Amino acid sequence: MYVRFWKRFFDIVLSIIGLVVAAIPMAIVALAIKLDSPGPVIFKQPRLGRYGTVYTMYKFRSMCVGAEEGGVYSDSNDSRVSRVGKIIRATSIDELPQLFNVLKGDCSLIGFRSPLTYHPWPWEEYTEEQRKMFNLRPGITGWAQVNGRKTVEWHDRIAMNVWYAENCSFLLDLKILFMTVFKVLCNADNENVAETVKEENKRPVEK
Repeated sequence: MYVRFWKRFFDIVLSIIGLVVAAIPMAIVALAIKLDSPGPVIFKQPRLGRYGTVYTMYKFRSMCVGAEEGGVYSDSNDSRVSRVGKIIRATSIDELPQLFNVLKGDCSLIGFRSPLTYHPWPWEEYTEEQRKMFNLRPGITGWAQVNGRKTVEWHDRIAMNVWYAENCSFLLDLKILFMTVFKVLCNADNENVAETVKEENKRPVEK
């Protein structure tokens, strides 16, 4: 009952409240991004959502235009990150536009972190077990995010996402929400320390 109805109900209510409360701060951030570097304020990127459906994820742009051509991983010393980008990344403010994704139904406040369409591997290469995580909507935060976030290798991250999909409940979501607030305030695990797909676990992509 919670997953079928109440989870979506809370998503709608809380995303509306969040957008109203954050409206002025978001406007200030948008202006700062525009003044800081050329390019659009909002970064749009295709991501894998529920049941493997591709949707467009919204974030405040924190890197220079075309930065994705330089690779997937970035850290605090990445020259592609703008001055404003360093601030909004450290505070996770760059994630706020995803509230629009939540309101639209693309994702949830809490779920698995939606992967890129090609990283860590394409949809076709996920195993049947791994695809269980896609039974729920992706989230702005989730069980894997509060248990290591960017420091966790992808196979372990997916395993945690599958566990969440099989054990989702109101109390678990509440726990994740409080843990997320703590992580954001401490800026914990918010930087890639190395490639998060181990070399021996990388899968060849068929040409």
